[in-house]
Amino acid sequence: MILLLRALGVGDLAAAVPTLRAVRAAFPARTLALAAPSWLHPLIALVGGIDRVVPLAGLDVPLPTLPPLELAVNLHGRGPQSHRLLQAAGPARLWGFAAPAAGHLDGPPWAEEEHEVQRWCRMLRHYGVAADPSDLALIDPGAAVRGVTLVHPGAKSPARRWPPDRYAAVAKGLAAAGHRVLVTGSATERALTTDVAARAGLAPSAAVRTGLGELAGLVAHARLVVSGDTGIAHLATAYRTPSVVLFGPVPPRRWGPPPERPYHRAIWHGTRAERGDLPGPDVHPALAAIDVDEVLAAVREVHRYAVTA
Repeated sequence: MILLLRALGVGDLAAAVPTLRAVRAAFPARTLALAAPSWLHPLIALVGGIDRVVPLAGLDVPLPTLPPLELAVNLHGRGPQSHRLLQAAGPARLWGFAAPAAGHLDGPPWAEEEHEVQRWCRMLRHYGVAADPSDLALIDPGAAVRGVTLVHPGAKSPARRWPPDRYAAVAKGLAAAGHRVLVTGSATERALTTDVAARAGLAPSAAVRTGLGELAGLVAHARLVVSGDTGIAHLATAYRTPSVVLFGPVPPRRWGPPPERPYHRAIWHGTRAERGDLPGPDVHPALAAIDVDEVLAAVREVHRYAVTA
């Protein structure tokens, strides 16, 4: 069995699709297992080629007892904690970035400013496996609702949450321009989505709570997605759905959609890259610098690529 570790979120899994597919192609006859959070299972099913999911909530939880591992592939980070987690499972070989603190010396060096998709493709190339960074597509789960424009105001970190009143102004402008707007979010974001829909003058039913599989279906058949740098933006990339993505604190050169696709527009006003989300309750200054008119102008730019399903 081959075990892959990617115990992170929606965007992280979507960015790893090319590497997951490359490992599958390199070892077509092996059982391929992915260690990831249980709540990601609906999205993992849309990657294809994963034979088994090993539920893992985080790096501080040991892996369950597994069959003998021919290979473990660390797609989680640079180590040492993630390396040690895999080493404890006793694989015959470990692929990952070099981590002297974990005794793993044969991997390539980590490059902080590298795009997340390119990062893991480069790591596999170091071990002789070719990965295509453009192989980002997910399986289409289908959707009962098609052709809507999705406004997604939530994000895991406060630093990535553009102000709700601005999302509401964008939603209102889109509705006035003839878009059928839905405001999407998770169960924990219900108050936020309801607030944005109300401020935009939309019907209460426009604030929708979706599971991960349902959200993927909506995105796959959406007219347009407007969001921050969060999981739904990566779903838009996976399904080639036109999108406008608002970035901060991390710039699009590290997590953005493929720059050669004119139907994805990334907006970023930062002057330097942060390593990750900043502590505290405030939106990142690069994100706060984006205004409503700029977002609506970007929507008009990508609108000609939006095809109603």
